[in-house]
Amino acid sequence: MSAASSTVAASTGTLLSRVGPHLPGLALNALAFLVGLAIWWAITAAKLVVLPGPQEVFVRAIELAANGQLALDIFSSLKRVLTGFLLGAALAIPVGFLMGWYKIARALIEPYVQFFRMIPPLAVIPLAIVTMGIDEAPKIFVIFLASFLSCVVATYQGVISVDRTLINAARVLGASDRVIFPRVVIPASTPFILVGVRIGLGSAWATVVAAELIAAQSGLGFRMQQAQLYYDLPTIFVSLITIGVLGLLMDRLLQATERRLTSWQERAQ
Repeated sequence: MSAASSTVAASTGTLLSRVGPHLPGLALNALAFLVGLAIWWAITAAKLVVLPGPQEVFVRAIELAANGQLALDIFSSLKRVLTGFLLGAALAIPVGFLMGWYKIARALIEPYVQFFRMIPPLAVIPLAIVTMGIDEAPKIFVIFLASFLSCVVATYQGVISVDRTLINAARVLGASDRVIFPRVVIPASTPFILVGVRIGLGSAWATVVAAELIAAQSGLGFRMQQAQLYYDLPTIFVSLITIGVLGLLMDRLLQATERRLTSWQERAQ
């Protein structure tokens, strides 16, 4: 690293250390966004890589929004992601509780869960096409599988990680399993479950692009595949950024939910 680069890095670090504590989180997020945008502009302006610049991508986004393609693609991808993700999480949480609380259920279910975890959800696409056709079902199934496998492991880990002292103390006080489970196990495992839900959401968005290869007519992944055929880099960037923004907003909602449901938990500042 050159002396100039070291000086800039040191100055930036000093500035962030002085200003950071006094800026709210959203302001720091905005600052990070502007810095990233400036770096992107500088790289493309210097022609260090063959990529479209921010202005070109913004113009293409306006064009896609004006002709309705962007809204249609967002709606199609969101519908697939939310359907597969919600189905996966809704099934994963009770299955994870069963595995964690009952040894018999764990012995019966865990081998299948671990087996399918070793198989990438994208590898299931050919089987999904053959067995379910080329309609919406195989797309949603692949997203469901990716979400389910992420959530079920986190839920199971949360249940088995509950402090046995809490459970034993509740039993000493005369509480039955019907009381212990909702009053002790579920609250104590909630942080693990919510982490798994966030990971499952990320898996759903990561899978939707490949899922939309299955004879889709709309969707952000479909639009990227079409743009690839014509080397339309601005359209690819618009779809990528849109997926990132939607995923980030949904993750922020989950974080807010997590803070509300786990307000009793001590957090690092």
